[in-house]
Amino acid sequence: MLGHRTLNVEDYLAIFKRRWWIVVVPTVILPIAAIALTFVIPPVYESQSLVLIDQQKVPEDFVQPIVNEDLDSRVASMNEQILSRASLQPIVDKYNLYGDQRMDMDARVTKVRNDITLQAIRSQISHGDGLPGFRIFFKASDPRTAQQVCADLTSLFTKVNLNSREAAAEGTTSFIKERLEQAKGDLDNQDAKVAAFTRLHFGMLPDDEKSNLDLLGTLNAQLDAANGQLQTMNQQQVGEETMLAQQSQPVATTPLGAAIVQTSQAEQAELEKLLAQRDELTARYSEDYPNVRAVNRQIADLQAQMAKEADAPPPAPSAPTATAPNRSDSATVQNLRASLAALRTAIQSKRKQQEAIEQQIRVYQARVQSTPQVAEEFKELTRDYQTTLTSYQALLLQSQKADEATDLEHRQEGETFTVLDAANVPDAPTFPKLSVFAGGGLAAGVGLGLLIVALLEYRDTALRSERDVWAFTQLPTLAVIAWSASMQEPRLGILARLKRPFSRKTPKKLVADAPG
Repeated sequence: MLGHRTLNVEDYLAIFKRRWWIVVVPTVILPIAAIALTFVIPPVYESQSLVLIDQQKVPEDFVQPIVNEDLDSRVASMNEQILSRASLQPIVDKYNLYGDQRMDMDARVTKVRNDITLQAIRSQISHGDGLPGFRIFFKASDPRTAQQVCADLTSLFTKVNLNSREAAAEGTTSFIKERLEQAKGDLDNQDAKVAAFTRLHFGMLPDDEKSNLDLLGTLNAQLDAANGQLQTMNQQQVGEETMLAQQSQPVATTPLGAAIVQTSQAEQAELEKLLAQRDELTARYSEDYPNVRAVNRQIADLQAQMAKEADAPPPAPSAPTATAPNRSDSATVQNLRASLAALRTAIQSKRKQQEAIEQQIRVYQARVQSTPQVAEEFKELTRDYQTTLTSYQALLLQSQKADEATDLEHRQEGETFTVLDAANVPDAPTFPKLSVFAGGGLAAGVGLGLLIVALLEYRDTALRSERDVWAFTQLPTLAVIAWSASMQEPRLGILARLKRPFSRKTPKKLVADAPG
C-alpha cells in the first residue's frame, strides 16, 4: 500500500514485520562482498613528504633578495616544470612505472602525472595567506616504489628551486653588469666632452665669471694708476724741458718760445689721444665704466692745464738756446739733460705697460661678454653629464646589491626548500580500505533492501485494514474478519513462491480466494 495512502508508524512496523528479511539479506551479503572485493582490487599505496619553505636567513635590510615573484606563483611554475615530460620520463624509465600494463610512454607519463598531488600548507598562526610549506603525494601499486618516486619528486622540487633562484640571480647580475659597462662608457664620453669644452673655453666658464670681474677691476685700477703716473711724468717732462730751455746757453738755436710751442703741441697730441681712447671705450661701455671715468678725468685735467697755460702771459724774448749738449754747459744743464732722458725712457716704458694692461682688459672683457653663451652651452653639457652620472651611480649600487644577493644564493642562505619529513614507506594501502568498503557495503545493502521493500509495497494492493478499504472504496467498513492461522494456503511451487512477492493482485481476486 506504499504510495496509495499516507502511512503512519503502525503501517511501517507492519511492513517491517512482513518483509524484514528482504532488508537483512542484502545488508549482510553486500558488506561481505565488499570486503571480499578488497582482496581482489590491486592495492594503491601513497607516499608523502613535507617540504618547509625557509625564508632568507640574512635580514632584507642588509641584502635585498633578487627574486621577488610571489611564492605561490613560483611553486606553481615549479610544479609545471616537474610535471613536464622531460622531468617525468626519466623517473618512469628508472622505476619502470606501469610497465606491465602495456601502455605507451605518453600514457605512462600521463598516468604518473595524475598520481602526483601537490598540497599547499597555509599559515594558521599569522592568519594570513603565507605559504610556509607544501606536501608532495605519489600513488603506486608498490609501497617501496611510491616512497622512491616521492623522494625523487621532492629532490626535484628543491633542485629546481635552487637552480631557478641562482639562475635568476646570475641573470640579473649579468644584465646589470652590462648596463653598468654601457653607463660607464657613456660617462667617459661625457667626461671627455666636458674636458674638451673646458679647455676650449678656458676662463669663460660660469665659475670663472666672478674671478674675471675681480681681475678686470684690478686691471682697471692698475690702468688708472698707470694713467696717473704717466700724466705726472708728462708734466714733469714739460717742466724739465722748460727748465732746460731756461738754463741753456744763448748759443742754442731753439728759443724759449719754441719750447713752449713744442710743449703745447705735445699737450694737444696727448689730448687727441685721450679723446680717441674715450671714443673707443664709450662705443663698448657706459659712462659709469671705470676706464671711461678714468679717461674723462685725464681729459679734464689736461684741458684745465692747457687752459691755464693759455691764460699765462707770454714769455719775454730771450736769446736762443742750444738744443744739443755742449761741453761748456753747466753741471745743472747736464743734470737736467740726463734727468730728461731718463724720464723719457720711463714714459716710454710706462706707455708700454699701459698698452699691456689695456690688452689684458680687452681679453677679460671678451671673456665676461662670452660667459652667458658659454654658460648656456656648459649648462646643457653638464645636465647630460649629471644625468649619465646619476644613472651610473644607480646602476653601480644595483650591481653591488646584485653581487651580494648572488653570493647569498650561492651560499644557500636565501629562501630555501627544506625537506622536513622525507618520503615515507606507507604501511597500508590508501585504496582499497577495508573499513571504507565494509561501511559502503553495509550502507548499500540497507539502501538496496529498503528500495526493494518500497517497490514491493508500491505494487502490493492487498487490503489489510479498514484504512486500506476506505482508500480503495471510499466506503465504511461493516465488519472485519480476523485472520486465522489455522487456515492453510494452497501449496505453491518454488518458482511460484519466488514470484509471489512481486505479483500484483486486485482486491476482488483476494476476496474470491478467501476461504468459505
